[in-house]
This record gives sequence, structure tokens and C-alpha cells, in this order.
Amino acid sequence: MLYDRFGRPVTNLRISLTQECNFHCFFCHREGQRFNARDEMRPEEIERLVRIASRLGIRKVKLTGGEPTIREDILEIVKRIKPYLIDLSMTTNGSRLKELAKPLAKAGLDRVNVSLHSLRRDVYRKITGVDMLETVLEGIEEAVKYLSPVKLNMTIMKGLNDGEIWDMVEFSARTGAILQLIELEAPREMTETAFFRKYFYPLKPVERELEERAVETRERRMHRRKKYFIPTDYGIAEVEVVRAMHNTVFCANCTRLRITSNGMFKTCLLRNNDLIDFITAMRNGASDGEIVEIFKKAVLMREPYWR
Repeated sequence: MLYDRFGRPVTNLRISLTQECNFHCFFCHREGQRFNARDEMRPEEIERLVRIASRLGIRKVKLTGGEPTIREDILEIVKRIKPYLIDLSMTTNGSRLKELAKPLAKAGLDRVNVSLHSLRRDVYRKITGVDMLETVLEGIEEAVKYLSPVKLNMTIMKGLNDGEIWDMVEFSARTGAILQLIELEAPREMTETAFFRKYFYPLKPVERELEERAVETRERRMHRRKKYFIPTDYGIAEVEVVRAMHNTVFCANCTRLRITSNGMFKTCLLRNNDLIDFITAMRNGASDGEIVEIFKKAVLMREPYWR
């Protein structure tokens, strides 16, 4: 297993497959890729990277985008990399889940995170730029049949969807999905912008209310996130809180290394000076050992953003 200079193990990869997306979420952070990268990694390159990573003790991968399901070769990618992993997941906007949930599960996908920021059609359209709420809800219905767990990612934004938190808790219990409440994230230099001040909604008070309502509370190893089990009319809802902003505990327990869609290691979502190119070496005939050395270099560059 690889460890960074702060003693944090790297146990999972978050691999962006594309920067393309069929939604237009106005707050999207593009997985920290602040450039337009169209030279996407090929399936065999992704497989080779995951194979090398598995030898280094990294057996968990999350596929992201952009929107990963708009890649025509998404099923091939999942099939290629699953043999090296104990946990393969994906983050998606859900637009193609109705048709792809079963084939993805058959190809080897274990679980899925679906972005669902509102249950109100007008609010959903305002956030995502598309009128596809019903399509996504149908996709979630299909996903819970074949993938487990299904998580619903709800980024909370002041004045937009902050009044829907408890409706979403009920919805998650009804559908059998896990709800993740996520704080809006931004680099330090953006926290004083009008945009951030307008939409940032702190989740600490929400966590206090969750603690009061919960019949049970657990703590995940990754980021030391809390999980709250909340009684509802539809049974117990499982709710996680992802509170990254100014959170030193969150960063101290980060075990993730990111991969950009055009083949670079990226150490942190919020940094823009941390890219290490490996795809050029790979395409120029580098051995597995040489790729491992680039891997190790990227791991040693990791440092907590908030500390």
C-alpha cells in the first residue's frame, strides 16, 4: 500500500472518463479539471492503470465525468477493470440509468451514486439546465434493482434546495437509497466570491438536527464522515454528510487519488497545480515499473488542503 508524506494511505482511485456532459449544472466543479480535455484515455489504458494500481494495494475505483455513461464504451471499461477490483462504483447524473443499470451491473459495476439535487421539477431544471427529473427518478428506480447501494448525491445550495433536505430524507427511505448531503465546495480563492456567498449552505446545523433525530450514528473510515439512521414514515433512512469546507478532519482522512480524463494524476479536487502526466509515458512505451514510479511521485505530492 502507498502512503503519502502525512501518513495517509491511498486506497482508492477516482477516475474521470470524460469532461463531456449532457447536463449543464451551474455549480459543477468538473472534478477539479479546469481545462477542456478532449483527449480521453482509451479503455485499454484505463485497464492498464487499474491493473498497476491493484498491485499497489488500490482495489477500489469510482468512475466519474463529466457524465461517464455518455461514453459509448462505458460497458467495455467496466468489464475490463472489474477483475482487478473489490469495489467498482460510478457517479452519474442518472440520465441513462433506466437503460444501463442492468447492463452495468452485469458488466461488473457494484454500486452507483446518482446526483439528485431536487425533487421539484422547476428547481431541478434551474440547477441542471435540463428538464429530465422524471427520467432520472425512473433511472433510480431501475438502479436499486441491480446495484447496491444506490446513493443519492444532493449538493445543498442556499435559496435553491435547502428547504428540501427532509423531503429528500423521506424519498431516500422510500426508494431504499442512501442519501448524501454535500456542502458546496470551492478553493480558498473562491470563498469570498459573490457566487459562493450566495449559494453556500453550511451543513453543521443540519448535522446537529440529524444527530438529534437519529436512532443510530456510525462513522465511516474515509473522511471520518458520519452516517445517521433517521426514522421516517417509510422506514429508516440512511443519511451521510459530506462536509469538506474548512474541515481538517475530512482532509486528514482522505484516501483518494484522482485521475483526469486525459491521463493525469491529480492529488486534490481543490488544487490546480498538482497534475502529473502519466499517459504520455504510457503511450511512449513506458514499462509498468516506470508507471509505478510516476504513481509514487503523485502520492508523495498529496497534502491535506485544509490543515
